[in-house]
Amino acid sequence: MNIDTRIKFRHLVCFLEVARQGSLAKASDKLAISQPALSKTLKELETLLSASLFVRSKSGAALTEAGVAFMRYAGPSVQALREGVNSLRSGEHEPVAVRLGVLSTVESLLVPEVICRLHARHPALVVSVATGPSAYLLSQLRLGELDLVVGRMTDSPQILGLSFEHLYSESMTLVVRDGHPLLGADDTRATLEDFPLVLPLAGTTIRKFADSLFVQHGINPPRQRLETLSLTLSRRYVQCSDAVWIAPFDAVRQDLTRGELVELELGIREPGGSVGLCSNPALPLSIAAQWCVDTLREVGLAYREGSYP
Repeated sequence: MNIDTRIKFRHLVCFLEVARQGSLAKASDKLAISQPALSKTLKELETLLSASLFVRSKSGAALTEAGVAFMRYAGPSVQALREGVNSLRSGEHEPVAVRLGVLSTVESLLVPEVICRLHARHPALVVSVATGPSAYLLSQLRLGELDLVVGRMTDSPQILGLSFEHLYSESMTLVVRDGHPLLGADDTRATLEDFPLVLPLAGTTIRKFADSLFVQHGINPPRQRLETLSLTLSRRYVQCSDAVWIAPFDAVRQDLTRGELVELELGIREPGGSVGLCSNPALPLSIAAQWCVDTLREVGLAYREGSYP
């Protein structure tokens, strides 16, 4: 079906501003047009689309299901057009940016690969990465300070109202340095609690999986613990001590391949949590964020098929 040529840029701009503000009055102030003119423009768009885009009430204007669906395409279209116009006016290709929230589970392999592919395809792309606990990153996503959050976060209460898309499953594992005393022990489980433990911060999504791993094996966590989300700190501490690290498998996959860390075999492995991407359905994705989503899906598929890493 061809796009109706009667749909104009002003229709899309008005639609997106009302969706962003949640109010016709606030949107009209932002756009510097009268509220009746804004209402007329929205009515024209709804007529052309044969769909109701907003539910209007005294408290404001809320997107309908059709409105949410349309916003996913209208937002990137307007953003792409603006970026194209700006690049021509400046006489050069101005960089576009995507703001990612990255959890520790995907710092080592997934995100670096995604960024490599993005930069190979888009020479003028700036990728801004923020790290931290899932609760913080999801709150930033909700406020519009981030475009996407990537990692394990399905157990976080802050995810309610946001959109999550599964990419692949990843298990937790126990690793130690090469030559660790536990590697020669007859009963690893019985002596495990005699060594310092490195695990994620309490209250984080990944900590719940770490705790689950100990419960499955009937092991009491050692009293001496290092709790951190820093992969660099965890890796270095384990390499220079007798500590045991409960780590996301991706975080240590390359260390295991190089023989710098060794996996403790306990008979069973924690079944794995869902690694995915989270977006805010109330805000349209920029063209750069959509590029990132497409690349995350591509690399996620490679994970599931076993072709990467």
